[in-house]
Amino acid sequence: MRILNKMTGLALAALLFATSCDEQALLDLNENPNAVSDIDMRYLFSLGTLRIGGEYENTRANMLYAATMIQHTASTAGYFSGDKYFYNAGYSGAYMERHFTDVIRLFSEVIRKTKDDPAQANVNAAATVLRVFDLHRMTDMHGDIPYTQAGYGLEGEENWFPKYEAQKDVYYKMVDDLKAARDKFSASANPLGAQDFLFNGDVTRWKKFANSLLMRIAMRMSNVDAAKAREVFIEANTSGAMLSNDDSAYIKYAPGPQGVNRNGLNDGYWNTYKYSRDCKLSKTFIDWMVTNKDPRLMILSGGTGNPDNSATWNTDPAAQKGMPNGYNSTNIKDALSPAEDAQYDAIGRQIFSMLNLKYLDWEDPYALLTYGEVELMKAEAAVKGWITTSASDHFNKGVTAAITSWVKFDPSFARTGQEIQAYIAGRGFDAANTNNKLRLIGEEYWAATYLNDIESWSNWRRTGFPALTPTQDPNAFEGNFIPRRLRYWESEIGSNPENYAAAIARQGADLMSTKVWWDGGK
Repeated sequence: MRILNKMTGLALAALLFATSCDEQALLDLNENPNAVSDIDMRYLFSLGTLRIGGEYENTRANMLYAATMIQHTASTAGYFSGDKYFYNAGYSGAYMERHFTDVIRLFSEVIRKTKDDPAQANVNAAATVLRVFDLHRMTDMHGDIPYTQAGYGLEGEENWFPKYEAQKDVYYKMVDDLKAARDKFSASANPLGAQDFLFNGDVTRWKKFANSLLMRIAMRMSNVDAAKAREVFIEANTSGAMLSNDDSAYIKYAPGPQGVNRNGLNDGYWNTYKYSRDCKLSKTFIDWMVTNKDPRLMILSGGTGNPDNSATWNTDPAAQKGMPNGYNSTNIKDALSPAEDAQYDAIGRQIFSMLNLKYLDWEDPYALLTYGEVELMKAEAAVKGWITTSASDHFNKGVTAAITSWVKFDPSFARTGQEIQAYIAGRGFDAANTNNKLRLIGEEYWAATYLNDIESWSNWRRTGFPALTPTQDPNAFEGNFIPRRLRYWESEIGSNPENYAAAIARQGADLMSTKVWWDGGK
């Protein structure tokens, strides 16, 4: 050891001598003459786009928490935390952990490097829209978040510990950023082309997406800032939102598991179908579809039986049975009838309706915002008196679009116009009073955002629709209530303590019961 220390000391002395003699020569050794000194920002933009929906944290926030909290799915497996109201730090903070570093950082760098170049206006604008989209998701999950400084660490050390901003301020800044981006898109700037996995460089559709996202943001703050919400919604609607399912914003992935270029829900529900064996469609959702004669029943359900053995599948609509939320493998039988008990003893979870494997492919599209949602938002705006067009017409278009959009996943999901119109007529929207119109819109929005469950959960918190009964688990982390937010990524407590503490002091305790600024739901 003494010999090693002596040799190390001599080496350091030599290095110091050399450094003092020719410091620049040593610095030059750190420069790789073959390294890339610049990169087309469209490639960074593409990578950021794919990562929005292409990583495991989508499973954690979207499926293990949101989908079960909102009672689209259910599971007896303990790691499905959402319907038992457990706290799992790795799940709760996963989206924030990965997206600040792997998504927002990329979009922020694209924006930083292209902001002063008119030729790069389209990639700058598209990166801004998706940066807003992703931070909107994040603020809706957690409340106050870093926004202005998020992802800009390369600009200077003042951004290394980004400040959390009040959610109201974040919302106003998102509106400003989206409008500026929308108005920056240009047919004369460099095209996005094949690097654009949403619209293949179609700037008209990008503008519609920006306006549709503005409408979503406006609706979200409508309970706490009605005047601003109305102003934003009307301006975006006038400017032009999505007009058909062709305008819907889906990330398009490549066939087969290809690194980040695959739908990230595969890492949960879809990765060799592991999680889809462990979770089923919920009793709440199945019962709702059966009661209302929803033609989506056998789109969303793949039938009862063993997912690995098609010979066992029962796809008779009358045989579909949802799994009750909030139970584990020990007490699930408490929720079953004697006849179901016997079935469960024989085949276990196979008595419940499984997810349809036809929408569980690696290359299936990943929804950001759809035309069906836009029309349902317009229906709500018409009921509120914000716009003068027909609420019934928007409701009809929204429900129709939500059902017909499933053909993007598989042609067998097509439903006839007659089936769809019979379903809509059965919902009774035209004859409903104002409160029931809002309830029907909220329920249809819930159904339309299946698989995009972070959005389902956010809209439920705002509206209280559909009416959901919390589950009762004795080990619930804070109590038996549907969470109003997810807790922050725990590393922020130690790595960004002052700004984390300021957010908690302003917003309230870092708990799942703390409501975010816009949350006026029931």
